[in-house]
Amino acid sequence: SAKDMKHRLGFLLQKSDSCDYSSSQGKKEKIASSQRVSQEEVRKWADSLENLIHHDRGLAAFRAFLKSEYSEENIEFWVSCEDYKKTKSPAKLSPKARKIYDEFISVQATKEVNLDSCTREKTSHNMLEPTLSCFDEAQRKIFTLMEKDSYRRFLKSPYYLDLVSPPGAGCGPENCKRSHAHTLDCNSNIISQCA
Repeated sequence: SAKDMKHRLGFLLQKSDSCDYSSSQGKKEKIASSQRVSQEEVRKWADSLENLIHHDRGLAAFRAFLKSEYSEENIEFWVSCEDYKKTKSPAKLSPKARKIYDEFISVQATKEVNLDSCTREKTSHNMLEPTLSCFDEAQRKIFTLMEKDSYRRFLKSPYYLDLVSPPGAGCGPENCKRSHAHTLDCNSNIISQCA
């Protein structure tokens, strides 16, 4: 909606107006505190969304980014589906499936994910007799949506760039200009995508 877009753009412009290294450093530390990740591993996250979300720290960074965009329901749904597929007891399938359906797919879902009506209908039908694969199509659609949309923005965001930049590349006068220009460049790309 226009209101959401205005809020996001305001957030992005706020970020570009100041080169406040301490706030981005704070985010970096929250994401990576006591959980150091090698630069090589972090770079692999840029190869595919799959690499990113199958790494605990990558998933945490991506989730934090989505939360900042108020769209964490997509990754929560994906994670819930992954957890659901590991269900061993047939007696637990139906209640777990119902919980996921009510939370993410039903018309009154508190964290409704963006699915086309055909996929939503098929998933509703699957709920009559839940199996380990009853959410597969919906999960695939949400993965593709994240891959084409939020994952690309994540790779241009401080949530990723702060982790992939070499240690010690602080916000000194020369680095500040470069990082400020990079942030502005990222913002203009995002703004042009939204237009």
